[in-house]
Amino acid sequence: MAAQERPTLTVAERSERGSRAVRRLRRSGLIPGVLYGGGAGEPVAFSVATRDLRLAMHDASQVIDVQIPGEAARPVILKDTQRHPVRHEIMHIDLLQVRLDEKIHSTVPVELEGAEEAPGAKEGGVLEHVTRELNIEALPTDLPERLVVDVSGMEAAATMHLSELDAPPGVTFLDDLEETIIATVTVPSEVVDETDIEEETELVGEAEQAAAATDEPADEGGGEES
Repeated sequence: MAAQERPTLTVAERSERGSRAVRRLRRSGLIPGVLYGGGAGEPVAFSVATRDLRLAMHDASQVIDVQIPGEAARPVILKDTQRHPVRHEIMHIDLLQVRLDEKIHSTVPVELEGAEEAPGAKEGGVLEHVTRELNIEALPTDLPERLVVDVSGMEAAATMHLSELDAPPGVTFLDDLEETIIATVTVPSEVVDETDIEEETELVGEAEQAAAATDEPADEGGGEES
């Protein structure tokens, strides 16, 4: 992806550390972060406006150009985020500077589509999403945002392995192709019809009654003694 097509995120270096300084930043509408990588090798602590970060992260690009005032823009990818456990707001962000001409290892989330249309699901099977994240290798500009897998053709008792998927252009799967299971369709145990149970109960009851009648001793017919 060309530089002019990538989103730019302007950040400010910060020298203050510690929980008290971080709380002040958040009250001011800023999010603390750390930029890793780069020639010097030393992480750079920074702060960024919440709105600016949200806009950059909602862009389709996996690579962002980080701009520190007075320095050249740096291509980075998202390394990690910490979110509030209740409000799910971003509390802290880690970025990793990358070279656009060198492949890197990363992870990509897996999403399923067509689950409701799968024949196995229509027949009463349970379609389970087994692997939700894959390890991949690619150039930073080739990193996919997510991998969408079509499971609409899965039959009952079917298992989909990673070997059945085509990797996106420029992407190499690092997980075992045969051992990694993407999805399965499990056939539930057969459920006995309540009507069949009632009929079977009636038959058993009739058989027991017939057996009881057979076992009863016959009435003795006795005449009067002469």
